[in-house]
Formats: sequence, C-alpha cells, structure tokens
Amino acid sequence: MWIYQKTLQHPVNLKSTDVGMAKYLITQFGGPNGELGAALRYLSQRYTMPTGKSRALLTDIGTEELAHVEVISTMVYQLTYDATPEQLRAAGLGSSYAQNGFGIFPSDANGVPFSASTIAVMGNAVTDLHEDMAAEQKALATYYQLINLTDDVDIINVLRFLGEREIVHYQRFGEALMDVYDFEENKKVF
Repeated sequence: MWIYQKTLQHPVNLKSTDVGMAKYLITQFGGPNGELGAALRYLSQRYTMPTGKSRALLTDIGTEELAHVEVISTMVYQLTYDATPEQLRAAGLGSSYAQNGFGIFPSDANGVPFSASTIAVMGNAVTDLHEDMAAEQKALATYYQLINLTDDVDIINVLRFLGEREIVHYQRFGEALMDVYDFEENKKVF
C-alpha cells in the first residue's frame, strides 16, 4: 500500500543543541495548529468529500502532513540529542523529561498534550474546506513566528520549506473548494 523511502521530505541536519527552540518547535507536532492535528483532520474529512478529486486531495495532503510530523519530530530530536536533564529543566522541559525521557511526545509548547478537540470535521465539504484553508494559514503563521525565535540558518531553512508547503496546501484547498462548488452547481436540476 505504501512505499516508504527512508528519507525525510526535506533534509534535517541540525548541528547544535537548542533545547529552548525544541520546546517551541514541539507545538508544530502536537499543538492546536500543528501537523498531527492537520493530518488527522484531512484524513477524517476526506470521506464526505463529494468528488474523487477532493477526496484524493485530502488524502494526499493528510499524508504529507504526517511527513511534516516526521520532520518536526526529527528537528526536536536533533536539538535535544545531547541535552542534559539540567538543560531540559532550565528550558521548561523538565516535566516532559520526567514523563517521557527523550521521547518526542505530541504536545504544545506549554506541555499540554495533543488533543483532537481542535480538529474540525463537519461533514459538509464547503465548511470543511474553509476550515482547512484557515488551518493552513494558522500553521503558516506559526512557522513565521518560530522563524522569528531563532537565528539558526539550518532551522530557518527547514521551517521555510514547511511554510511553503502550507501555502501550496492552502492553494490546493481553494481549488478543491471550486471543484465542490462546480459539483454542487451541476447537481442542481433546472
């Protein structure tokens, strides 16, 4: 069913320990506007899309969002790889370390665990696609904010790539919305 290439969608080769930045980045894994929520949202919404094109798009983007989870998790892992428990505690990750060790646990930057409560699945294609476009804009804003929190070029390059993908997703959801509108218009009986 899947072909897994053992490479990330975008290379991640971070050279320094930056526990503080790792704490901020984790929000794009399990935070309210993060990649895990986006993947689950799109993969859940696809079932009620009225056209094959819109269903396929949600499947493709939902799957790509899982690849983004992998990129973010790799970044967090690399930024904390050589960290000491003292460094983790100083950066506000002491509780996470106590519960999860060096495991990458889906949470927001404050340590609040991932929750499906932020995922909107209405079963109405127009409503869901508008929600998806908004979700992509929120993720893009978060990537810009994360870029503002670092001067590490390696981190910035990966975050820019992920932000560019959010822009593409936004555009594709707009196209899917037009596809749904066309479908609805053609369904009407005159």
